[in-house]
Amino acid sequence: MSHTYESALSHLAALQSNRAITSLFSPPIIPASASSTAPKQDLNALAIPEMLSWLQRAGLSRDDLAAKLRCIHVAGTKGKGSVCAYLTALLVRGDGDTRRAVGKVGTYTSPHLVSVRERIAIDGAPISRDLFARYFFEAWDACTEAARAELVSRQAGKSGADGGPTREGEGISEEELQGPATKPFYFRFLTIVALRAFLGEGVRSAIIECGIGGEYDSTNVLPPTSVTASVVTQLGIDHVGMLGATLPEIAWHKAGVCKPGRKCFTRKLDGEGSTEALATAEKTMQVLQQRAREKGATLVEVEDADVERWGGIKANENEAGSLEGGFQKYNQALAVHAAQEHLRVLASESPTYSSHGGNRANTAADERLNDISPSFTSALQYARLRGRCETREDEQGPITWLIDGAHTGESLTEVARWFSSKVIRDTSKVRTVLLFNQQDRDAAKLVSGLLEGIKENLPHPTDRGHGQSFTHAVFSRNDLKPCTLKNDISEETGPERDLSVQSAAAEALRTISPATPTSVLDNIADAVAEIRAVASRNEGAQTIVLVTGSLHLAGALLLTLEPDAED
Repeated sequence: MSHTYESALSHLAALQSNRAITSLFSPPIIPASASSTAPKQDLNALAIPEMLSWLQRAGLSRDDLAAKLRCIHVAGTKGKGSVCAYLTALLVRGDGDTRRAVGKVGTYTSPHLVSVRERIAIDGAPISRDLFARYFFEAWDACTEAARAELVSRQAGKSGADGGPTREGEGISEEELQGPATKPFYFRFLTIVALRAFLGEGVRSAIIECGIGGEYDSTNVLPPTSVTASVVTQLGIDHVGMLGATLPEIAWHKAGVCKPGRKCFTRKLDGEGSTEALATAEKTMQVLQQRAREKGATLVEVEDADVERWGGIKANENEAGSLEGGFQKYNQALAVHAAQEHLRVLASESPTYSSHGGNRANTAADERLNDISPSFTSALQYARLRGRCETREDEQGPITWLIDGAHTGESLTEVARWFSSKVIRDTSKVRTVLLFNQQDRDAAKLVSGLLEGIKENLPHPTDRGHGQSFTHAVFSRNDLKPCTLKNDISEETGPERDLSVQSAAAEALRTISPATPTSVLDNIADAVAEIRAVASRNEGAQTIVLVTGSLHLAGALLLTLEPDAED
């Protein structure tokens, strides 16, 4: 078997996808309850024991993880990626003393946008193709050999009285042993690859993002002693089949990252608007508090008022990919607190470090956001995360792409504020285009919410003659290219792609803004071509394109804009 990077990608594609796993949990089976008691009927129950078994089969020891890694564990619904990006920057860009204590920094996040290697970073950069292939096949081959050993053991145990082999297992071929049937599903396997890479490359500090939930997430096999701090970012309704349909239920799962004797940082929910919203916020915080007590952890509730007085650190807009958006100050605050706690724990394990004054996180002043170190301020300015509040200039004309993979109503509200702030700065000649998709949720409802959010935040419509928020809108599937089949004789159109979701979203926009021309397309290449054609008719004026609704859409766009990007 070839152990190349291309072969690794091929093998990875053969593993059972996350979507296949999450589909097992629909319709929801978890009863609606704000109780901090684990649900009685839960398909998640075996997740951690299974993952621990896979760790063993892949040759990973929890003792090694506990001895060699110090991790910040991040859960939540919204802002996980941003918090991880800020944490990575804070630890990687620290001053000399801090940097020596932190050591190499590993980051494990999901999903990826352009390359799967984005999920596993060391010192802020995706691991190389060679390193990915090395640790991928180390894990793959270890699982294969474990399966072979288990098969031999079962056959030996069931052998006949004469010592001959039984017929059970004789039908399992070598190809099956080496294939995906003896491997965990996609996310579990990549978690194992990341941990092997971190250990193999001498990573000391790691930022680990949960995939879904927390309590039963594959990443929650981290030994408690390896976790220095945890974070629960802003909560929202998502993955209801696995996590429940209410914020308190979801909070129960997310708080699973709390660890004994450690601090867990979260944004305090006060609730806004209705009595029901206030009651939900109170119940959600009660669940988080109860779960922290059950875990023996300390819940640190970061209050919005404190964050607003601080104001956050504005991104460096001259640095491509820097995280923008006024709402990011809440994610910054969580990252700062968690990074400070990480440094405090490292200092407690290294008397030399704390005694020579390098541990600013030990001082009371650093518990206040207003007194963060200059290195922290600089790091927050330069934190990078593709596809989240990302501004990109087009190489083929005066087009500014505003890219954010927001895919929930709450996240799109923040995107509306960010988009509005960018448009307000430009002249009345600017033209705006929407590129939108969302395959799994109510796309029409999300589009309506986005337009309402822009209306609330944009004092004057972009096109003052027609009164619409966008001068053009494109609704596209996430497929990269047109659906065509080519051969030596002719080019034939392949099966038509389902565009019902995109058509419904387009109709929702036309209902609100009848004057806005709309298009429904089945691929991103055609969408980009149409947007560039629209911009070319703008007589040299700037065209601002908001790309949102799905991280998969953001990834497909970046792949289209960067055709030479590596897989």
